[in-house]
Amino acid sequence: MELSGAEIIVRCLKDEGVEYIFGYPGGSVLHIYDALFKQDAVKHILVRHEQGATHAADGYARATGKPGVVLVTSGPGATNAVTGIATAYMDSIPMVIITGQVPLPVIGSDAFQECDTIGITRPCVKHNFLVKDPRKLAETLKKAFYIATTGRPGPVVVDIPKDVTDPRVKVPYEYPDSVSIRSYNPHIKGHRWQIKKAVDLLLTAKRPMIYSGGGVVLGEASAQLTELTRMLGFPITNTLMGLGAYPATDPQFVGMLGMHGTYEANMAMHECDVLLAVGARFDDRVTGKLAEFCPHAKIVHIDIDPASISKTVRVDIPIVGEVAGVLTDMIDILAASGQRPDIAAWWEKISGWRSLDSMRYDRAAQVIKPQYVIEQLWEATRGEAFVTSDVGQHQMWAAQFYKFDQPRRWINSGGLGTMGFGMPAAIGVKLAHPDADVACITGEASIQMCIQELATALQYRTPIKIVNLNNGYMGMVRQWQEFTYESRYSHSYLETIPDFVKLAEAYGHVGMRIDKPADVRPALEEALKLKDRTVFMDFLTDPTENVYPMIEAGKAHHDMRLAPGTPTERELA
Repeated sequence: MELSGAEIIVRCLKDEGVEYIFGYPGGSVLHIYDALFKQDAVKHILVRHEQGATHAADGYARATGKPGVVLVTSGPGATNAVTGIATAYMDSIPMVIITGQVPLPVIGSDAFQECDTIGITRPCVKHNFLVKDPRKLAETLKKAFYIATTGRPGPVVVDIPKDVTDPRVKVPYEYPDSVSIRSYNPHIKGHRWQIKKAVDLLLTAKRPMIYSGGGVVLGEASAQLTELTRMLGFPITNTLMGLGAYPATDPQFVGMLGMHGTYEANMAMHECDVLLAVGARFDDRVTGKLAEFCPHAKIVHIDIDPASISKTVRVDIPIVGEVAGVLTDMIDILAASGQRPDIAAWWEKISGWRSLDSMRYDRAAQVIKPQYVIEQLWEATRGEAFVTSDVGQHQMWAAQFYKFDQPRRWINSGGLGTMGFGMPAAIGVKLAHPDADVACITGEASIQMCIQELATALQYRTPIKIVNLNNGYMGMVRQWQEFTYESRYSHSYLETIPDFVKLAEAYGHVGMRIDKPADVRPALEEALKLKDRTVFMDFLTDPTENVYPMIEAGKAHHDMRLAPGTPTERELA
């Protein structure tokens, strides 16, 4: 069988099992778009901005575990996609991004819509390719999907000059069953002796903690993590990216840790004597002041990526391997030992920290508190929705107050912190799970970053529910300015906020404005009943509300700013 380069690309996507490709056409990829037009196996989703394409593919990938696929043109098409590529890279999300390039003879001549896509994306991809021969397309795309989805996942860019997809040039096509890359052999199996040493250390603990991250979700290891945690009886905390890896409603879960983590999670981290870190990378938002991070603890670290181990925090027992397999081995060794540590006194200490109620807020307020909206959303959806978020205060409140009991339900930009992520990601999630409730929690600043994707939601009938916590500010910026800059609110107040109800209606959707606490739950229930409509709920919330607890820059886990009026441990005692 002989095909053109453009036909080979589309056939490769079909043979790889790709369901959706998110993109925006342009001159350098028109041959590929013509090939897409002639088939219906791979469905194309036309976004309104290339950043929206990458975020939608990212949301699809996070919700399914399958790689998200993107197609954009050269020059501005590729550069517009970079923010979404970097977002996926920071959170280890599998994606394959196909970018058009100017024809081979004019590369380097500053041709129309030319840019060095390989050079620009090199710092924020797992790997990238420039394909110069149509006969190399099938093998290169197979390598791209293999690299993106194995080991520590990540985005892979395939840059393809226009003449490589010329419909007049036909070459033999065969999609390889597998590929071998000499320089890329991800380590899968954890070292048995290291695993045995780790279990022995865990059994000596008096004040243990389990700290799990996004690697547990990406590695499909939630069941194993839950089983091991319950066998040990240890307290467990999740990172922002790891929420849902362990059921949030389980009594052993002490809440999220880090900058906006619970008092009990952060204090337990600070005072623990043995720490089991699973699929986490010791991010600065988690560790706080590195010199005072877990000062009393022996640390076990399990991760698929050897480069992540002892990168920022030196660990005592490193284990490189797939998280699910390592945890399974730990469960087997623990079961054979028949031992369990006695940590009753440790749980008593944690219960005391819990009694502070570090996430308290004024439930009797006459204005809508953003925390209340999230709590009501959790109740109205019975905790079963897929929830995407943008970045800022609303993201932290979503993480704190929506209790995720299942993995891959919490979809947010963690490492890069990308405003505009939430709505296109929700579209990707809804395409993957058309029968599920999908809610995008956002703010009036973030939502305007990719507001044009409301058109995409209408065209492809993805009825998402947008929960806009509208406080008139770039909320997290305002909070930092209040705490650190003596309330000098430099350019964090939005003086011209659109009428979101009219805007939603102009795009063909349902708009609601809610300004009373009593109307919050009825509005959410009404929106959720509209199964076939995208609903934009504009909640006018308290502009003075801050996210607590908060570990300010340069401070350690035990040095948290709590909400005004929170009792101290001494007062409770």
